[in-house]
Amino acid sequence: MKILQVCAVYQSGIGGISEHVRSISERLARKHDVTVYATNPGDHLPWREIVNRVKVERFKCFAPSSSYFFSSDIMTRLLKTKFDVVHGHGYHAFPMHLSSLTKSRKLIVTTHFHGAGHTTFRNCLFKLFKHIGKMSLIKADNIVAVSDFEKRLLCDFFKLDPNRVVVIPNGLDLSEFTGLRRYRRGVKSILYVGRLETYKGVQYLVEVLPKLGDDVVLEIVGSGSLRKALENRAEQLGVHDRVLFSQNLQRCELLQKYANADVFVLLSAHEAYSLVVAEALTAGTSSIVANTSALSEWVDNRSCFGVGFPIRLDELTELINNVLDGRVNREAMKSWIGTKILQWDEVVQRLEDIYDVS
Repeated sequence: MKILQVCAVYQSGIGGISEHVRSISERLARKHDVTVYATNPGDHLPWREIVNRVKVERFKCFAPSSSYFFSSDIMTRLLKTKFDVVHGHGYHAFPMHLSSLTKSRKLIVTTHFHGAGHTTFRNCLFKLFKHIGKMSLIKADNIVAVSDFEKRLLCDFFKLDPNRVVVIPNGLDLSEFTGLRRYRRGVKSILYVGRLETYKGVQYLVEVLPKLGDDVVLEIVGSGSLRKALENRAEQLGVHDRVLFSQNLQRCELLQKYANADVFVLLSAHEAYSLVVAEALTAGTSSIVANTSALSEWVDNRSCFGVGFPIRLDELTELINNVLDGRVNREAMKSWIGTKILQWDEVVQRLEDIYDVS
């Protein structure tokens, strides 16, 4: 099959939708002719390249604050091309909605839908955009959600027939985690991995740090607009020497961070799945999540624990202390494998079933 994947950004190592598209595209390319159309914010990536058999084309775009990713160039290119299957990704950026412009035998969309914008301005645009968004979903032959929560949200918000939405969770390359072992460092560590944006809730971890023991450190992996504010707040609270920032880590370095952490915490207001929670649990690290959106589906109170949302610092403090003092239930973490955590190869197999144009 000739398959086109359409997404906002296609770049290794930045996580999220980009990692999802890269992971399925490179595996599909072992058997199929796969092309990716993406935008090129900042013009710093190659305009054309072939990576692991995947043909990648990138286009100029308008992406204020790394959002929207509107591109007239990608629109023009989509109008001129024809594929057996076109698969658009990411409801909250324009490329997915433009993917229906391409002539194809089958149109698939994976929405990664959050149900809201992440700032007041974006939320206003999100509500105005609802009609256009629904038209994109109506045109699709199949809609893929990455969690049961996302499926319910899509069906309720757009009044969709549930039979049109199939749930295929994100995947992992489980071989990456083989042989990972924890190195003790004489401190207790809280780990956060993700974008440094307000809706992700990382700011609560800086606020809670003074309430925890002096032997507890916070490791923050990622980049974003909140970085400077987090640094300043840590300085004001007198914990700047206990907050460690890093970004653009090699994959092996990130996996070791997961393995070394005493607890992984994600307090995001909006998630459709959360690949970072899946990675932390697969690395054998207990996790705490905000008990909201798709994060609630991870809460089993054995390997992953939920804190009420909106976040209350006293409740968060108590829960972190309980997890840091408790014993890790590694068998409970393994129970996610094959259910909510799939191998990428299984994800691709399920996608091929709905791609079938015979």
